[in-house]
Amino acid sequence: MNEKAPPITELPEKRHVQTTFNYWDDPGDGSKPTPIVIGGGRISNKRPHLPHDFVVTDISGDEDKYTLDSHGFQYCRHESLEKDFVDEHAIQTLYYDQCRQFLKDVTGASRVHIFNHKVRRGPTQWHHLGFSNLTNRGPVTRTHVDQSYDGAELRLRWEFPKEADELVKRRYQIINVWRPIATIQKDPIATADSSSVPDSDLVAANMTEDGFKGEQWVVRHNPAHRWYYKNLLTPDEVLLIKCFDSTTWVARRSLHSAFEDAAHRDKESRQSIELVLGCASFTLLLVSPRGPDIDKLRGSDHLADSVSDLPAWRSSG
Repeated sequence: MNEKAPPITELPEKRHVQTTFNYWDDPGDGSKPTPIVIGGGRISNKRPHLPHDFVVTDISGDEDKYTLDSHGFQYCRHESLEKDFVDEHAIQTLYYDQCRQFLKDVTGASRVHIFNHKVRRGPTQWHHLGFSNLTNRGPVTRTHVDQSYDGAELRLRWEFPKEADELVKRRYQIINVWRPIATIQKDPIATADSSSVPDSDLVAANMTEDGFKGEQWVVRHNPAHRWYYKNLLTPDEVLLIKCFDSTTWVARRSLHSAFEDAAHRDKESRQSIELVLGCASFTLLLVSPRGPDIDKLRGSDHLADSVSDLPAWRSSG
């Protein structure tokens, strides 16, 4: 259900947060990060991380300034027909269908494939719950990107083994659709401006999930990283997080992590649902204000005859 968003008459008061983000503790000897294994109701994650101080900027009132192609993330207003996210069948039918169309509207993709979803209602320290920790999955408090550049192609070939050789010739993306189930107070999610994170800060790390051998990015600390969030994100708002883009002249990935807001430390555990989607076979490429110029884009093999913008802080469709 995509209704036109009401006009914003007053800018909300911004609430920037002093906090810490956990970055991979690079031993400096060239060794690879410890692999992660997910399966059998459990996740093993023994990679060492260290906290580093940052200020997270609240983008409330400035949502239109941040887009997938300029920053690697984008906030949209989008009402879900599914509300509770406890019925797996309803999630994989009603909600999946709604999100497929939503992503087509936002990105211009002619094909959207959902390959994963995660509902999070668990405590902050859910990793330490033992052999059944995945049954009470909570927020991820370590900086990361879900797929490395090589990992994105591994996922594409896993999902589409017969079509992959053709699909890799086109523009394709992997995007997370992150939605609160209840208004977020404790452990909000933050994303980093892609332009503030050079590739040299990213380290490929193996991750196996239910038989799929993938690769993600862990992150070396860099004080130049710029972190953003939206205070009190509601269930009628979604955060789109770009994990990968095969096009190289736009934002290709965005670091993300939950973080602690000391003012809400004692609130109930955060509730959210995250869908992971692959978007391919683009017939229209949306251009953001800080994106590449129109003439360059018109030379792309994957660009339609017309190029248009879709404002982020309006409902799609």
